[in-house]
Amino acid sequence: MYFTRHIEAVLARMEKRKPVLVLTGARQIGKSTMLKTARSDIAYIALDNPLVRQSALDAPSVFFESNKPPIIVDEIQKAAQLFEYIKEHVDEEKQKGQFYLTGSQSLNLMHGISESLAGRAGIIKMLGLSLRELDLIDFRQPFLPTIDMISARKKLGNKSDYQTTVDRIHKGFFPELHETTSDLYDWADYYSSYLQTYIEKDVRDVLKIHDESAFLKFVRACASLTGQMLNLTTLAESCGKDVTTVRKWLSVLESSGLVYLLQPYYNNYLKRLIKTEKLYFIDTGFACWLLGWNTPQQLVSGAMWGHIFETFVVGEVLKSYYNDGIIDAPLFYYRDKEKREIDLIIKEGDVLYPIEIKTTSDPNKNTTSSFKLINTIPNIKRGSGAVICMAKDALPLTETDLIIPAAMI
Repeated sequence: MYFTRHIEAVLARMEKRKPVLVLTGARQIGKSTMLKTARSDIAYIALDNPLVRQSALDAPSVFFESNKPPIIVDEIQKAAQLFEYIKEHVDEEKQKGQFYLTGSQSLNLMHGISESLAGRAGIIKMLGLSLRELDLIDFRQPFLPTIDMISARKKLGNKSDYQTTVDRIHKGFFPELHETTSDLYDWADYYSSYLQTYIEKDVRDVLKIHDESAFLKFVRACASLTGQMLNLTTLAESCGKDVTTVRKWLSVLESSGLVYLLQPYYNNYLKRLIKTEKLYFIDTGFACWLLGWNTPQQLVSGAMWGHIFETFVVGEVLKSYYNDGIIDAPLFYYRDKEKREIDLIIKEGDVLYPIEIKTTSDPNKNTTSSFKLINTIPNIKRGSGAVICMAKDALPLTETDLIIPAAMI
């Protein structure tokens, strides 16, 4: 079963303005499938194929003579020589929507884009399936905790009850796991194969890793710290490497779409705020598998449930922005030296929308007590806030704050 991806609208919008479209994201999240479905009328070339890749490497000048645009080129970073020829073609032809390029390792991909295709390429970031896509809900607005937005969202219904939401958080959001009915053996097999494929096809090419065991420990350590402040020293100790090595490894996880670093909110007026990112392991199913939470029941009764739930919520909010073409999502968190914290802040102009993330189904007014911290920030307005939780329905909590079910993000 193919789930319609909301990012298709971004593709349709951007191809009218740019000759080159670059789609990045983690391996197996559906980039190629989406492009082949949305643009079924044009040719598709996969550079994962050794013969095709060798042809591109040996004779890049004639490669696009036999593979004329418009064309989809999958894993373009495997033949970086093609960037110069793409540049020559688009500069000469001056047509929009000619090259649709994908890559699962954006560190190499974006280097090639910045070198050769700056100003010519539109960048689209793609994550796994969102709840909106899984529930076939055609609601495309980036998430904001406002009454107007939640009212519009409520009209489309809520198809996920408590157990469905838990099951999805545990399963994760790679499309293959949702295309057919699967069990926990399929789930474990999928992530085991995924990790090995990721190391073989994405990591070794970039990092030249010789100590695979240490890298696996590092990946698991990242999963164990999801939803928490980034601590490079802890990560280094977990895998027996130095901080410089760990920082490099983390940049590869981030560029390949497996982790997201949430920036702290601060400005010149706020001298006492923590300036360390929070680490999120984007796919919760992959994190659960890495950490040994083998069933949904183990997850919700385990010590990591709160952090995994927060990871899920931040991921869904992030998807709502990426799926609208906003690749620099205005998401932050707040924490000061007194350890007062707001889990998530969405910035829109000079307005900050505060959000707390809780696993409870019945939050109370004390849950939003930290929101008053925004009132102390000069030149900033406090927007409506929310507690995103496992409640059944969206309800008012205070005059300015809402209870929002996680299934309605």
